[in-house]
Amino acid sequence: MFHRFKVRIKREIVTLGRPELQRAVEAPVGAYVAPADWNALIRDPDTLLIDTRNAYEVAVGRFDGAIEPGTANFSEFPAWVEDRLRPLVERTQPRALALYCTGGIRCEKATAWLRHQGFEGVHHLQGGILRYLEAVPEADSAWRGECFVFDQRVALNHRLEPGEHSLCHGCRMPLSAADRAQPSYVSGVCCPHCRAARDEADLARFSERQRQVTLARDRGERHIGQVFAGEASDG
Repeated sequence: MFHRFKVRIKREIVTLGRPELQRAVEAPVGAYVAPADWNALIRDPDTLLIDTRNAYEVAVGRFDGAIEPGTANFSEFPAWVEDRLRPLVERTQPRALALYCTGGIRCEKATAWLRHQGFEGVHHLQGGILRYLEAVPEADSAWRGECFVFDQRVALNHRLEPGEHSLCHGCRMPLSAADRAQPSYVSGVCCPHCRAARDEADLARFSERQRQVTLARDRGERHIGQVFAGEASDG
C-alpha cells in the first residue's frame, strides 16, 4: 500500500520521544483484553476509556465515550498523563483504565508507562482497533466512524475496506467528504487544515505536482503521486 519501500534501523517502532523514559516503558504492560471482551469492559461505568492516538486520528473515528488526549504525537502522552489524567483518576477513582490504539503497539507502551507511574487496573485492547473491527460483528460494535491507517488506504470502515476519507497531498491530514466540500479545498494542493499556512509559492508548487499527476493519469501512466486501484482517492 506504500509507493516506495524504505528500511531504517530504529530502536523502537513508536517512541515516547524521551530516551530517559526507555527503561520505564520496558516495564510490564497492562492486562490484554481480547476484542470479544472489550465491549463489556468499556461499558462498565467504573472504566475510564482512553484513546492513545493523535488528535487527527481520533477525528476520523473512535470508541463511544473515549477520552482524547488531544496529542499531536505520541511523545506528548507522558505530559498529558501528569497534567490531565492523574487528576482525573484521583477525582473519579475508576476501577479500570482501558487504553486502545490502531494496532496495539502504542497502547502497550502507554500501559507500561502508566504502570511505571503507579496507576492500577490498567488494560488495553489486544491487537488494537484493527483486530477489534475484524473480530466483532458490526451490529455489536462500539466503534464509530473509520479507523485511520498510515498508508494509501487512509482510513478503513468496519469491514476493513477503504472508507470515505482521503489525504490532503499538501499537509497529509485526513479529509472527510465535508472537508472536501469546503472552498479552501483544492485537490492535491490544500485543504481547510493547511490553506491559511500556504504561501503562493507552496500553492504553485503543489498545483504543478497535481497537474503532472493528472496528465499521467490521462495518458494511462503511473505517477508516483497516484493512488492505486482499490485505495481511497483524494476527491
